[in-house]
Amino acid sequence: MDYQDTLTYLYNSVPMFQQVGGSAYKEGLENTLTLDAHFEHPHRSFRSIHVAGTNGKGSCSHTLAAILQEAGYRVGLYTSPHLVDFRERIRINGQPIPEEYVIRFVEQERGFFEPLHPSFFELTTAMAFRYFADEKVDVAVIEVGLGGRLDCTNIIRPDVCIITNISFDHTQFLGDTLAKIAGEKAGIIKSGIPVIIGETTPETKPVFLEKAQTTGAPIYFAEENDREDYPGIEYELKGLYQQKNARTILTALPLLKEAGYRLDGQAVRSGFARVVELTGLMGRWQKLQESPTLICDTGHNVGGITYITEQLKQQAYRQLHIIIGMVNDKDIRGVLALLPREATYYFTKASVKRALPESELQELAEAAGLEGHCYPDVPAAVRAAQEKSLPEDFIFVGGSSFIVADLLANRDALNLY
Repeated sequence: MDYQDTLTYLYNSVPMFQQVGGSAYKEGLENTLTLDAHFEHPHRSFRSIHVAGTNGKGSCSHTLAAILQEAGYRVGLYTSPHLVDFRERIRINGQPIPEEYVIRFVEQERGFFEPLHPSFFELTTAMAFRYFADEKVDVAVIEVGLGGRLDCTNIIRPDVCIITNISFDHTQFLGDTLAKIAGEKAGIIKSGIPVIIGETTPETKPVFLEKAQTTGAPIYFAEENDREDYPGIEYELKGLYQQKNARTILTALPLLKEAGYRLDGQAVRSGFARVVELTGLMGRWQKLQESPTLICDTGHNVGGITYITEQLKQQAYRQLHIIIGMVNDKDIRGVLALLPREATYYFTKASVKRALPESELQELAEAAGLEGHCYPDVPAAVRAAQEKSLPEDFIFVGGSSFIVADLLANRDALNLY
C-alpha cells in the first residue's frame, strides 16, 4: 500500500469520529490496554504532559510543545483532529510523522489489531505512542481526544495535567450538565500529579476540587494566578480566548520547572511568539488574506463562538461576511443565537458525513434572524464572498473544524496565503 491507500484503509476499516461522529465512539479502555501491552507500553519510555478541556486544549498543547522545543527538548505532540493531512496529529519538534512510518505500522500490525476492531482514535493513539518511543522523544504533549476519564490517552502518567475549561460539547457522551462534563474531564486527574484548571464556573469548580482531594493531586486555578513572570511577552496566537490559554500555560510552567524541566525565559518567550512556525498549528484566528481581510477559526461550540463573536465586534470593516457550516451533533441553535445579525451569511457544508446540509442550516439561521444564501461547498462560498467584498470588508470562515479544513485544503485554488 502507498500512503493514500493506507489512509483509505484506516478511514474505512476502523470507525473515525471525525467522519461519522457518535458511531465511532467506543467507551472503555480495553482495546487501548490491549494495544498498549502489545506495543510494550511505549508511553513509559518518555515523559508526558496531559491536556484536556472543551476549548483551547489544542492551542495550549501546541504552545507548550513550542516552549519545550525552544528549551532544547525533543518533543512529541499528539493532537486531533487534523485539518488537511492525517500526519498533523503526530509530530516531533513540529515535523509530522513520516508517511513511510504510517504505512509500515499498518502493514506490520494489521494482523494483530484487525480482530480487536479498534476505533480510529484507539489505533492512532497506539501509533503515536509507539512512534514517540521509537524516535526517543524526551517528552510528549498529549491532547485528550474526547472527555478524559475513558479517553484512550488516559493510560499515561504525566508530569502535569491541564484542563483548560468546560463548555457544552459532545453532551451525548459526556453528560448534559457542566458538572457532569467536568466529571469526565476530571478523569485525567491522578494521585500526586499537579493539575492546572484554566477556567471554572460555579458548577465545575467543586467537581475539580473534590476530584483533586480524593486523588491527592495538587490543584491550581489559572484564574487565581496574577503573577507577571514574563512582562511584555508577545503572543503569536491572537484570538481573544488565547489570553486565557496563555494564563493557563504560564500557571503550568513553574510546576514543570519543579518537575525538573529546564525552561528559561527566552524559551518561554520564543515558544509563545513562534508557536505556528515551530509546531505547524493552523486554524486559530488565522489570517489568510488582506483587502478584504479573511480570517478562519476552528471554534465550533457555544464556548468557542462566544469568544469569536466578541472578537468580530472589535474589527474595523465596511461589511462583515460570514461563511459558516456546522456538523449535525452540535448545539446549532445555541451557536446561531450568538452570531451578529448585521452580517451577510454564506451557508455551506464541509466534506464530511456529519456535515449539516446547507439548506437546513439556512433554515435554522433564518429563524435566528440571520440572512444569506446557500453554497454547496466551502470553495464556492469563499469565492462568492470574495466577489461580493470590497477591500475594506471582513470575511470570517468557521463554525466547524471541518469547514476550516476544507478552506485550508483549497487555499491555493482560492489564492489564499
